[in-house]
Amino acid sequence: MEYRVGTVGRVIVARFGDGDDLLGGLAEIARTEQIKAAAFSVVGGMKGGRYVVGPEGDEMPPRPVWRQLHDNREAVGFGTVFWLDDQPKVHFHGVYGRGDSVMAGCMREASEVFLVLEVVITELLNLDAVRELDPASGFALLQFRQNRGGV
Repeated sequence: MEYRVGTVGRVIVARFGDGDDLLGGLAEIARTEQIKAAAFSVVGGMKGGRYVVGPEGDEMPPRPVWRQLHDNREAVGFGTVFWLDDQPKVHFHGVYGRGDSVMAGCMREASEVFLVLEVVITELLNLDAVRELDPASGFALLQFRQNRGGV
């Protein structure tokens, strides 16, 4: 395990409307506001998107199991933003429910808002955290630039 201690910067509240792209919008906010690290929470509705519900097995690199969100659902979730090279990389896990049907997973593509989605973004400062491509998994994983050892 490794960890770093940072401080809280700005808090940004965003309202996404019907049809808006959640993942794209979060990346746009991070670019515009030059947010290098953040945590965010969402609550509202989603009506579209492709998300991953886990790997098929334990092999590396993992083969993702994809699911499609194609109807309106209540949504709640949490995510982070750390940069990969010169672009913000959003990592978002959510729960999407309608009636007695509840789905959960890592939203990765075509994230379409239903009606309204509220997002609270908390900027994280004084961290040396970035995303770097991990050759074994093929994922852009959280890394720390300065080596301070494990804890």
